Amino acid sequence: MENANRVPFRGTKEQEAQLLDVIAELRGTKGCLMPIMQKAQDIYGYLPYEVQKLISDEMEVPLEKIYGVATFYSMFNLYPKGQYKISVCLGTACYVKGSGGIYSELMEKLGIEGGQCTADGRFSLDACRCIGACGLAPVMMINDDVYGRLTPDEIDGILAKYN
Repeated sequence: MENANRVPFRGTKEQEAQLLDVIAELRGTKGCLMPIMQKAQDIYGYLPYEVQKLISDEMEVPLEKIYGVATFYSMFNLYPKGQYKISVCLGTACYVKGSGGIYSELMEKLGIEGGQCTADGRFSLDACRCIGACGLAPVMMINDDVYGRLTPDEIDGILAKYN
């Protein structure tokens, strides 16, 4: 789970107290792990190592199990989302038209992998399966802005709009 580009954890004592209250309330309820993890993500915005460890310690559940659940279900995020959320469509129409290259170019330029956030918290990068703009393939979105018919050489200019 360690990564050189990892955004520092900035949890507060208030957030920790809120999570401990949730754990105290739900502990002992059958199947409570998922709801606790969902509430933790609501509180922190994602499930960093520190939050997973707190849940593990308080619930007396192995950290490996917490991590396994967090990585199995797509609803959980191990990294925070950036101020600018980049989503690249890797659906069939977009992929055939080169979105894989766009995605690779973004990972290289931002210095992060898919699902991660830049260390400054500015950009996060995710892949999706369809944006619903197949006629504009390949397509990516940055927050609510849609960019279509993309080529890798356009990436610098697009990113510069958000700096």
